[in-house]
Amino acid sequence: MALGLRRLDGQMPVETIGVIGDDEAGRFLSGECDAHGVNHAQLTVVAGESTLSVDAFCVESNGRRTHFFHPGVAKLLCPDHFDFAATTARFLHLGLPGAHQTMDARWRNEANGWVATLKAARANGLETNLELMTIAPDRLARLARPLLPHLDMLVVNDFEIGAVCGVETRRGQGADWAAVKRAMTTAMALGAMRIVAVHFPEGALALGRDGVFFAQASLAVPADEIISANGAGDAFAAGFLYGAHEGWDLQRALLLGHCAAAASMRAVSTTTGVKPWRECVALADLWGFREKPAL
Repeated sequence: MALGLRRLDGQMPVETIGVIGDDEAGRFLSGECDAHGVNHAQLTVVAGESTLSVDAFCVESNGRRTHFFHPGVAKLLCPDHFDFAATTARFLHLGLPGAHQTMDARWRNEANGWVATLKAARANGLETNLELMTIAPDRLARLARPLLPHLDMLVVNDFEIGAVCGVETRRGQGADWAAVKRAMTTAMALGAMRIVAVHFPEGALALGRDGVFFAQASLAVPADEIISANGAGDAFAAGFLYGAHEGWDLQRALLLGHCAAAASMRAVSTTTGVKPWRECVALADLWGFREKPAL
């Protein structure tokens, strides 16, 4: 996400907060931050611990993915690691509930550490967004629902919005656009978000607190251009949040989200396929879009 934003716009100031181990993976991440101009002053190194990592296996014939998750030092992340008084950032992109043991548990008088962190961010003037992960639907709902009243934005995928809101959003092999829209309306009623955006391979939907709604089909990426879909969701979020940061309307932000996601799929790496945002948007003219159902 952080590297994606910097690739979209090398002038965009980006910071990261978290915990890493004093190991090869942690040093790699710090080095990537340095190489791409990401401020990592609040990336805490914990001696004797391993860095969170994920092994991603992709099936070449159908694009299905299996992830093997190694939490490592992520279990130690807690609200005390976040010093929002020391940042000049405007937006907090926070994740991942379900992957951080201490954050997932009750924290002092709050339902969990995520609530405490979101409250602190908003108290320091930051707008908040949440990233989720694909875990058991009931667990995802239990962790995420208490967070909705403390969010300004929610950018997730179709499975995640369905799990949080108790709506079945898949039909056959694809997303049920109408069901996704219903789940978004439910989420809006449960939370404080001014924007809810949901992405899936076929397209994306965005809903504003004022009732403004947009649907955008994804790019028709040629099969021979697709190397890996790993990281496409993060690229979408980077594109959409870049648009939100720059004050774009929902439709334009959705378009950049799709274009960034499409660009990312041209590389095995989750980030190297992402290019400056104007180059990403140009892919829409080059490849066109999938069909979009009437809603």
